[in-house]
Parts: sequence; structure tokens; C-alpha cells
Amino acid sequence: MENPLEALIAKAEIIAARLKARGETIAIAESSSGGLLSAALLAVPGASAYFLGGAVVYTAKARVLLMDLPREAVAGMRSSSEPYAMLLARTARERFSATWGLSETGAAGPTGNPYGDAAGHSCLAVSGPVEQAFTLETAQSDRYANMLAFAEAAMDLFILVTKPDGE
Repeated sequence: MENPLEALIAKAEIIAARLKARGETIAIAESSSGGLLSAALLAVPGASAYFLGGAVVYTAKARVLLMDLPREAVAGMRSSSEPYAMLLARTARERFSATWGLSETGAAGPTGNPYGDAAGHSCLAVSGPVEQAFTLETAQSDRYANMLAFAEAAMDLFILVTKPDGE
């Protein structure tokens, strides 16, 4: 059985190769994945060519301090939603002047979040030349398994939207 972190790094290698080949860069805003996205992308040798930075935006205070998004910027928007994930992805991209922003926000577990989402709920978004967001529901309460699933899903989303023509 493959080590789950090795599986994430294998996906990060695909992302790294695409970004380096295109001369593109990425910035990350993640929450319930707890830094796994950034860690996997940074584990690939040569990461400084494409990885500009990232933040674990786990609380409202972190959103303000790390992303410079005051309460007014998220008025009427709830965390752990596709619009919020897209706002994080766009903000990461803009703040770092990156080609791409990738974000994740959710409820890792073992319980749900204050917004009524069950454990295993995550919203993911990518912002750049292509924008896309989606919601993942793992139906699991295992925190670690969800963190890995959220990071893997975010990477899968990025791989999908950056797929070369004809591939």
C-alpha cells in the first residue's frame, strides 16, 4: 500500500512539471488540509521555480491577518462554501502575483463545522487562466483521512484544469 503522503507528492510532481514547463507560479490558501497542499508542493525539488507561498487560513483571525480579508469582504458568504473557496484562491493569486491560486476550506472532523457541514465536507477552488470550484463530501469523520482527501482533491482539481490540450 502506498504511503498517503507519497501519493500527494506524486500529484505535486505532476503539478510542478506543468508549472515549470509553462513558467507559471502558484500560491496556496488552505484550511482543513492543514498545510498538506503546501508541504507536498514544496517536497518537489525545484519548488522555488513555481511555489510563491501559502497560508493555512484556519480561523477568521487568520483570514484577516494572512489574507488581508476583513469581515466586510466576506459579508453574506459563509466559510466552507464554493464562493468562499474561490475568494481565497483569487486572493492568494492576487496577493502573491501568481499565475494560479489554489484553495481548500472545510471540516476535517471528527465533527462538523459551525455552519452545519458534516465532517468530510470541503470546498476547493482554483483561480487563474481557468477558474473552477467544487464541493467534496467524503462521508467520513476521520480527521487525518479527510485532510489527505481534501489535499488530494485540490491537487486533482488543479491537474484537471491545467491539463494540456489533447491529454
